[in-house]
Amino acid sequence: MKTILITGASSGIGRACATRFLEDGWTVGLLARRDEALAEVAAGHERAVVLPGDVTDEQAVDAAFDRFVDQAGRIDVLFNNAGLFGSAAPIDEIDVAEWRHVVEVNLTGMFLCARAAFGRMRRQAPQGGRIINNGSISAHVPREGSVSYTATKHAVTGLTRTLSLDGRALGIACGQIDIGNARTDLLQGIIDANREKGLPEPPTMDVADAVNAVRLMADMPPEANVQFMTVMATTMPYIGRG
Repeated sequence: MKTILITGASSGIGRACATRFLEDGWTVGLLARRDEALAEVAAGHERAVVLPGDVTDEQAVDAAFDRFVDQAGRIDVLFNNAGLFGSAAPIDEIDVAEWRHVVEVNLTGMFLCARAAFGRMRRQAPQGGRIINNGSISAHVPREGSVSYTATKHAVTGLTRTLSLDGRALGIACGQIDIGNARTDLLQGIIDANREKGLPEPPTMDVADAVNAVRLMADMPPEANVQFMTVMATTMPYIGRG
């Protein structure tokens, strides 16, 4: 049976994906800071491996990956999902400390987890695996007031391309999924903020649609890879002038 480690597994897309992979019989590593929330996801699933930890902490990340490989035997897939939006405001209203926090979680955290997965996939037998980075529609076009989030998501695309290149000779595939307006707690915060400003509610899609896309990417055979996938609410103002 295949194995996957999911970061940000305690809520949102990460939690929804973790539940689906567990239901499908995968061994699933659940990495996030909130131990109690992870325990809720894992409840009733023998193949769940709870891995409380902070993705911005190098030692915590390495310890979590070691524990997962010890229990699961190997790591076939990493869904590099953990991230946060930060404050919605123009750049001159963004505190530098908050900018650094968003960069730490969205970029450094993703780097640390990719690094941990890549090294273990490189050394395991049979060699190889797959890394799926959670980008965003903001990796292409931003929302207003999203400078921290958008900058990090553009950087994730560079990380994805480089991992794909560096992993070729080692059987390590890397792809990126850019998800637009799946109904999660994070999106609900944006919707609530829009309501306060008198803005219309944006088009949304069920989070299950995003989960189906991640599941497809994770289940590709070693000789095939979804390099980039965009899955979004159909009527989002993304293409042209919307």
